Amino acid sequence: MARNEVRPIIKLRSTAGTGYTYVTRKSRRNDPDRMVLRKYDPIARRHVDFREER
Repeated sequence: MARNEVRPIIKLRSTAGTGYTYVTRKSRRNDPDRMVLRKYDPIARRHVDFREER
């Protein structure tokens, strides 16, 4: 229904090159572009940018 269209599930992949990902939802209305969030990468053991992957 509308749940998948308005708030799709996205993967956030680490820019540190470790391959670690977070899975979350985002609002297409508020964030139509690709998201970039600064989160903790346990493999790199530091905070890095995570970019949206489609």
